[in-house]
Amino acid sequence: MILNEALILPLAFIVFAVIIIAKGVTIVPQSDLYVVERLGKFDKILHGGFHVIIPIIDNIRIKLTSREQLVDIEKQSVITKDNVNISIDGIVFCKVEDAKEATYNVVDFKNAIANLAMTTLRSEIGSMELDDTLSNRETLNIKLQTELGSAAANWGIKVTRVEISDIEVPDEIQKAMNMQMEAEREKRAIETKAKADKEAVIRKAEGFRQEEFLKAEAIERMADAKKYEQEKLAQGQQEAMKLINEAMSQNEKAAEFLLAKDRIVAFKALAESNSKDKMIIPYEVSQLIGSTSVLGDAFFKGMSNGNTNNAS
Repeated sequence: MILNEALILPLAFIVFAVIIIAKGVTIVPQSDLYVVERLGKFDKILHGGFHVIIPIIDNIRIKLTSREQLVDIEKQSVITKDNVNISIDGIVFCKVEDAKEATYNVVDFKNAIANLAMTTLRSEIGSMELDDTLSNRETLNIKLQTELGSAAANWGIKVTRVEISDIEVPDEIQKAMNMQMEAEREKRAIETKAKADKEAVIRKAEGFRQEEFLKAEAIERMADAKKYEQEKLAQGQQEAMKLINEAMSQNEKAAEFLLAKDRIVAFKALAESNSKDKMIIPYEVSQLIGSTSVLGDAFFKGMSNGNTNNAS
């Protein structure tokens, strides 16, 4: 019994030492940040890895994460510049850059960012009209990020981006917007059709003008070709006349040869004709008839002259 009482004190000391050592050893995960206070005052920040602190004297005030965090902007009613009441909400993405400032400069940085985002959102929406709010959502996101980033920097927080997730418009405004969009579509369709018709008329007129130009050019070329043909034909006839004159000057019977040749061609055409009212007379007979007619005319003329003399 005496032996057991003697061992109690060493065993208690050993147990106390183990507990102290266990409390002094701190293993911090890679993405966490531990804020350590010594006797109630900020001492240091523990990053990921193995650390040893002094139990009882040192105390871990808060455990933060260095990963990106999401802060919801609760849905709220906001009035635009043109007095339209809309409901809007969003999300803020942020991360802790300075664990000391995030701990001591603000009570709850997430709640502070959410409230600041709501206030900033009301201010920005109040300076914009409804159409700008709906169409320039990206611009609104950038403005919110700039405003929140400058304020959150004092808390050791970096705002990486802001996203407006939803904008709800009253039903009557939604119907009016749908009617306006439908009218705008019809207007664009009419303008597009008018523009297409105008282009078609212009292209048609251009095609007609090109066609008339080509026709005029073709007529001009045909006239030039015909003129050239007539000039060459006249030139050929002139050369032929010169040759005929030279032949006739050298041979007296050249003219008779040409006349005989033309008679043969004429008689051949007459003979090949299908007309029934025709009579082919040899050249000698025609000459005889011609001579007889001449003698007859002379005879009757002489008789008429004799009668005239007797009467006188």
